Amino acid sequence: MLNVKTPLALAISAAMAAPLSYAQDMDTTEAKDSAVTLDTVAIKAVRDDRISKGAIGLPLELKETPQSITVLNKDAMANFDATSTNDALKMMNGIDIQDYETNRATFNARGFEVQLTQVDGIGTSNDYATVIGEQDTFLFEKIELVRGANGLLTGVGNSSGTVNYVRKRPTNEDQGEILFSLGEFNKVRLGVDGNKVLTDDGRWAGRVVAVQENKESHIRDLETRRTSFYWVVDGQVGEDGILTFGSTLQSSEQDSPMWGSLTLNYANGGYADFDVSSSTSADWSYWNTKTRNAFVEYLHDLGNGWEAKVSLHANDFSGQSRLLYAYTLGGGLNDDNTGLVGWPYAGYTEKSSVVVDWNISGDFEAFGNYHSVLVGASHIEEENTTYNRPVQSGGFLPYPAFDEYDGDDYAEPVFGAKEKRGDGEKSLTRFYASSRFGITDDVNLILGANAVRLEREGSSIYGSTSETTNYPVLEEVSPYAGATWNVTEDFTAYVSYSDIFQNQDEQDLEGEYLEPMKGVNYEVGAKAEFLDDRVLATFAVFKAEQQGVAINAGTREDATTYYAPENVNSKGFEAELAGELNKGSNVAVGVTRLRVTDENGDNTSTWIPRTTWKARYDSVLSVAPKVRLGANATWKSDASNPTGNKQDAFMVVDIFAAYEFNEQAKLKLNIDNILDEKYVNGVQFGAIYGAPRNANLTFNFKF
Repeated sequence: MLNVKTPLALAISAAMAAPLSYAQDMDTTEAKDSAVTLDTVAIKAVRDDRISKGAIGLPLELKETPQSITVLNKDAMANFDATSTNDALKMMNGIDIQDYETNRATFNARGFEVQLTQVDGIGTSNDYATVIGEQDTFLFEKIELVRGANGLLTGVGNSSGTVNYVRKRPTNEDQGEILFSLGEFNKVRLGVDGNKVLTDDGRWAGRVVAVQENKESHIRDLETRRTSFYWVVDGQVGEDGILTFGSTLQSSEQDSPMWGSLTLNYANGGYADFDVSSSTSADWSYWNTKTRNAFVEYLHDLGNGWEAKVSLHANDFSGQSRLLYAYTLGGGLNDDNTGLVGWPYAGYTEKSSVVVDWNISGDFEAFGNYHSVLVGASHIEEENTTYNRPVQSGGFLPYPAFDEYDGDDYAEPVFGAKEKRGDGEKSLTRFYASSRFGITDDVNLILGANAVRLEREGSSIYGSTSETTNYPVLEEVSPYAGATWNVTEDFTAYVSYSDIFQNQDEQDLEGEYLEPMKGVNYEVGAKAEFLDDRVLATFAVFKAEQQGVAINAGTREDATTYYAPENVNSKGFEAELAGELNKGSNVAVGVTRLRVTDENGDNTSTWIPRTTWKARYDSVLSVAPKVRLGANATWKSDASNPTGNKQDAFMVVDIFAAYEFNEQAKLKLNIDNILDEKYVNGVQFGAIYGAPRNANLTFNFKF
């Protein structure tokens, strides 16, 4: 059975082992000198072998975790030019990205929206299940996707999954990287990543990552300027502590963004086929955002395989926008492509949050086997304030025929003075525990529980402008149970179960907030390693029963959306094979097949493709070792939504070719959508055409 130790305990053990083997032969002076060496090795070992705590907060290997997990590392993201986190997630098995605006998207896994994401294992809220703005992947070491119930990870959760963005951290070597990219749509991208060991003994090191990307788009008039800056320092405090602190800043300026998306259905039942550059935006519209994060983490070795960790993360978001939303009053376009009405908006958003997390973890031996335990608590405080400038004149006017519409056809209206729309606060406190008990050398039992208390007050960014909204205090305890059986050294079978609890901020027709969604989640699967553990194959069958899920039920007279609670069931299977086939050859192939039904057994959430295949492969050419070729393909079955937007089954293929001049310099050509497939990115709320065939050229230099 696997002997799981904490990362710091492993590092301290490594630091102690080698020097002590010969310390007995040294004199007193030499022994004193060796103490310095002992102090410095621990942090070096942590940097060399950082451990992700995966699905249940314990440092288990992927094969030992009773849930499906997909990992996308920085090399794969760089090879396929996935410069934004949404582009990276689209490469990963088991998740579907629904772009319903040029700056916002929803994530779906196993038939439900991913409500929460994480950065370095700390949960952050996706307000209204929406991810605002894309992050630059140059900041991250890898992205982890854990599918299934996520309550142990984030405090509340449904049966979709959790996305964890793992930022780059300092290393033990002075090194750096510069990248420069040029591409179609006037794309220019420049990035710098530098690591520096700050002290002679290696106890302290720092890393700075900066990247600037400016680009236009295949979408008419859309232009984005995104700047990201990240710095982090870590070091050893005394013999037993590791301190890490840093900050991230991202600024994004977007001209002519789409608020909402295209209406492609006709009122008479037909379906439009516009140019891929089509947009409802106006040339005066913009959406600028700034996101800031500062964090401090302290990890302390308690001895005997136990450690304590405290983390503090402070986040701040501000957004300023002037937007134009296009909607129809008749349920679709007229035959002459008229029927759209414009809704102008000028607004400001300010959000802030503070997350504090404490936990103690470790392993112990009892009854002849090793066991692991994690116990912790966290508290999140969030505040939000929204402002707008009401339209005084020139708003809510009809569009011209959409196939003739250009960004200057809708004049900028007259906006009034800035006024407060509302503000709100949210507080989430949770206590959690997870454990792995070694029943035998081959059987592990994993148990956990998560207790949450959620309080809200004031108005909300989720749709209510009332300052007297009554939010009941929500309290819930969710258990988690799983078991793994190492049938052989390379083959593991598992089963897991979790209660589901998710607060909901959607309102019904009368403006009352829906009750929390509740349910259960089951998963049974198997994992096998091949080729000297270089390749991992997984297969999972899942089922989720969720009661009271908020489902779009229509539009009020004021054009705002209301929801109704429905019981929704999801079931299906996932399979994936990923790893290194041989030196220099990487593969990842996955399939997701699911069925999502309402309480009557009828299909629901039909905007989510029922079958998705994703595959990628890259390899060094044996006849030309300096050349690496790769391809990435995604196939989705047909999808539609109740308003009539639809997408037939389609496949998108991306390829790249890279040439390494030497160990430092590399030139890479990417061609995305090489088959020039015409499709729309998600139909949950509307439609946005995907990019046609386009190319990018990137030069990397490492030093």
